[in-house]
Amino acid sequence: MPATRGHGPASLAIAAALAMGASTARADVPFEDGLRLVESGDYLMAKKRFAESADPRAGALAAIVEASLGGCADVLPKLAAAAEGDASTAKLAGLAAARCAIAGQQFDTALNTLANLRSGDPADPEILYETARLHLKGWNDAVAAMFAAAPASFRVNQLSAEIFEIQGRYDDAVHEYRKAIEKAPATINLHYRLGRALLMRSHEPQALEGALAEFRAELRLNPNDAVAEFQIGQIHQVLGRPSEAARHFERAVDLDGAFPEALIALGKLRATSEQFDEAIDLLERALELHPQSEPAHYSLMLAYRNAGRRADAERLQRALERLQSTDEGEFSEFLRRIGEAP
Repeated sequence: MPATRGHGPASLAIAAALAMGASTARADVPFEDGLRLVESGDYLMAKKRFAESADPRAGALAAIVEASLGGCADVLPKLAAAAEGDASTAKLAGLAAARCAIAGQQFDTALNTLANLRSGDPADPEILYETARLHLKGWNDAVAAMFAAAPASFRVNQLSAEIFEIQGRYDDAVHEYRKAIEKAPATINLHYRLGRALLMRSHEPQALEGALAEFRAELRLNPNDAVAEFQIGQIHQVLGRPSEAARHFERAVDLDGAFPEALIALGKLRATSEQFDEAIDLLERALELHPQSEPAHYSLMLAYRNAGRRADAERLQRALERLQSTDEGEFSEFLRRIGEAP
């Protein structure tokens, strides 16, 4: 079984800290030595000292150490037994078992193990990290298989473009999307992705017009694409065409009434034209859909203020200040980008 490199120390440090925090009434020198050795990264000696310990926790920690050294086959039964123990030991044993399953290409087993752990503690960062690592492993393997099996497929070009986007290589992304479209011109989402890559590359007028053409092409393939309508509206707005922008924002909202960004954009335009009742209705809907949205709070606050609803404006201002004083507001640009739906 291959060694599970790169993730033992951090998790075992947690195990050590957790075990060190237990009562010292049953002091066991080999066990305490093992904990210190784990923290220092000397797993081989830690394994030896745990084997010499009479502490009932030693067997579980020894199995976790052994799993981190790559000896999964020998300790899986012990990890399974440890998973039936106290919550902290069970979590650590489960994580070790999941790593072993990943190392052995048993992805379904790993996924089930991590899903069970997450059901007990959905916010645990160690469990979330291993879950993310598993999905990343699955992604890498699937990408490698696709590039090997169908190198001339338009999907290879599309995937290459998406990877270039993540890397910020927008010229390369545009090139690959265009190659994908040449091979599969009727495939939905390709024109949209190309339009977005053009916008990421530049906001110069020529780039905006190029992106506009791609979003229009997407709508010809899929007239019910609310996001493409929204993108077209945004471009018209940047180009100083508010009436055209409003028409596309309206269409986006008609297609998807639970589209906060479109509701906000249309609401702001309605407020600009002093149609405050309609603006407020749109922005209240957006805020109900996305209670942590700073743009929705701010735009609705301004609409209330300009409509003469001072008390409501002050209430929104206080809510916005609370939102901005915590980490509950909008995600960073990086998180927004990696979280976008394909």
